[in-house]
Amino acid sequence: MTIYDISQEVFSCEVYPGDPAPERRLLSSTENGDICNLTAFSMCAHNGTHVDAPFHFLGGGKAIDKMPLESFIGASYVAERRGIVTAADAAEILKAARARDPESARRILIKGDAVVSSEAAKVFAAGNILLLGNESQTVGPENAPAQVHLILLGADVVLLEGIRLAHVPEGVYLLNAAPLNLSGADGSPCRAVLIAER
Repeated sequence: MTIYDISQEVFSCEVYPGDPAPERRLLSSTENGDICNLTAFSMCAHNGTHVDAPFHFLGGGKAIDKMPLESFIGASYVAERRGIVTAADAAEILKAARARDPESARRILIKGDAVVSSEAAKVFAAGNILLLGNESQTVGPENAPAQVHLILLGADVVLLEGIRLAHVPEGVYLLNAAPLNLSGADGSPCRAVLIAER
């Protein structure tokens, strides 16, 4: 069994332009004679490796604590792409995933410097997937992310953004990207891992 950590380290992570960066504060320290080390931190729900719930873009959408854990945990398929992911690319990725393991086609992770187009988002949404992940801090174009988010989140597809897949070969894996149980939140940081059983 091989475990791939596909998460960013929180305090040095990438931050979407305009979002606050994570901050750490040491409340007590054994070096200062305190009984223990104690850290407090603050961060945006969308810093580093994180998941988006429908509520992120849809006022009436489900918050992160209302999404089933099945969306974040299960068989997944890693596909490598560069540039704009087209509708044809999305259809090809789903076909390849279904051929390898039909359950893995429910959770698609895109490896590489890729941006999901609105046409591809429609194919993924129609493909009955539960989760779409990518390496960028946003699944759609950084300068115009709304349309892609609305298509996918409107279909209750959760988004796993800011993952790191450079060391992960294409193929089928067990994904665990469970979010923190943040009541009413639009997203959550997560420690995403992939497990290769062979």
